[in-house]
Amino acid sequence: MTDPEFYIGLMSGTSLDSIDAVLVRFTPSFELCSAYSHPLPSELRHQITQLTQPGNDEIEQLGRLDIALGEIFADATLCLLQQAGVSTDAIKAIGSHGQTVRHRPGAGFSLQIGDPNTITERTGITTVADFRRRDLAAGGQGAPLVPAFHEALFRSPIADRMIANLGGMANITLLPADPVSPVLGYDTGPANVLMDGWIEHNQLGCYDRDGAWAATGTVDTKLLNALLAHPFFHAAPPKSTGREDFNPNWLNIMLAQFHHEQAPENIQATLLELTAITLCDAIRSQLLIQPEVYLCGGGSHNSRLVERIRARLSDCRVDSTTALGLDPDWVEATAFAWFAMRTLQQQTSSLPEVTGAKGPRILGTICPA
Repeated sequence: MTDPEFYIGLMSGTSLDSIDAVLVRFTPSFELCSAYSHPLPSELRHQITQLTQPGNDEIEQLGRLDIALGEIFADATLCLLQQAGVSTDAIKAIGSHGQTVRHRPGAGFSLQIGDPNTITERTGITTVADFRRRDLAAGGQGAPLVPAFHEALFRSPIADRMIANLGGMANITLLPADPVSPVLGYDTGPANVLMDGWIEHNQLGCYDRDGAWAATGTVDTKLLNALLAHPFFHAAPPKSTGREDFNPNWLNIMLAQFHHEQAPENIQATLLELTAITLCDAIRSQLLIQPEVYLCGGGSHNSRLVERIRARLSDCRVDSTTALGLDPDWVEATAFAWFAMRTLQQQTSSLPEVTGAKGPRILGTICPA
């Protein structure tokens, strides 16, 4: 019997919309074999959101939620395998990012939950998880990690490329055509997290489909400038961020500075413009001449956001990673399948130029089947 060739990647991001699960193989060439989106129950979403903010009885909440998420990650894996018609014996390993509940690189830690031991027990498959903490121990930010995968799959010898991930937070990866130039990457600020929170606060849904609600509003310049004053936007990379910096409480504090009544759709339009400006300013800061820009993550489907990005990068090709052969919805989950493969092969999968660590490291903790 030949060794299994398949890997599974599991990703639950800042947006908390679902668990992305992919079945892939990397040899003899990369192939996305199957993909599945597993719903995240609303009560679980609420508990995760509560845990991302300081509160009472956090250790008890953390322990219970760690196991509950491990169970649902296992459910997502088994549903994916059933959909693909593939047995667990054919899977070399699962790479599970887990759910980030606190990211404090300044204090040297980042915490992802979704117990990999539970995943292994439920599925019978070796699970690799906890990818960020080794990089943090080496003095890095622990994020973003995915640029290493972007380099492996998307780098071109003939064109400078930028990969822009628009999840809850936004991050960019610079892939120079020059093979001796380093890959760079960092978080640029919020992507969907504030827009999703604002539309949900106004009871109009969980997200703004196609940016349709934002398109009905007008950007509030004074509010936008106040938001842009956040220190994160002016910090030099390497840098990373999360709900600790950009959350509804922060937005409400900013809104309280303005005494006039603001139409909710104008605030949504302003939040969308905040994402577009901070992303495009970061891309422009790299001083590349007409780089190819490829979008991935949920925000790549927000046509209004894509329109604003294209307007600010009018001299660049702006497309989705579909043009590079991978659906934008599955890039991050696929990345963690790749990380699992690299870990089992005892190969490094971090980029110190991106995270600021002392050197490349083998990432992840292995829970053997």
